[in-house]
Amino acid sequence: MSENTPDEPDLGALVPAWLDWKAAAGELGVTVSKVRQYIREHHLAAAVPAAGAGQQVPAELIQDGQIVKGVPGLLTLLHDGGYDDREILAWMFTPDDTLPGRPIDALRENRGSEVKRRAQAMSL
Repeated sequence: MSENTPDEPDLGALVPAWLDWKAAAGELGVTVSKVRQYIREHHLAAAVPAAGAGQQVPAELIQDGQIVKGVPGLLTLLHDGGYDDREILAWMFTPDDTLPGRPIDALRENRGSEVKRRAQAMSL
C-alpha cells in the first residue's frame, strides 16, 4: 500500500474505474471477507489508486459477476516472480501495441495466451 513515487506509474490514471472492497464483494456476490481472501491468495489485486483513498480493486478485473478468466493464474505467476500488486496492475493496464491493447483487455476478450507467455518471461 505504498503511495506513488516519482518512478512509479500513476495507477489512478492507468486504471479507469476502481471498486472498494464492499463494491467488489457486491459485484462478485461474496462477502468483503471473501474479497480480502481473494486478494491475499492472489485471485484479485488491490492497490491505493490515489492519496487518501483506501485500497481498491480495479473494476475491470471483474466481468459478469466473476473474476476475469486468467487473472488469478497471472497474479500468482507474477507474484512468484517477485512483483507486487502495484507493479502487476501497472503492467496489466498499460497499453501495449504489440498485443494490441492492454494485457487486461486481452484477458477480458479471452486472448490470454500471449499475456501469460509474456508474464512467464517477466517472472524468470
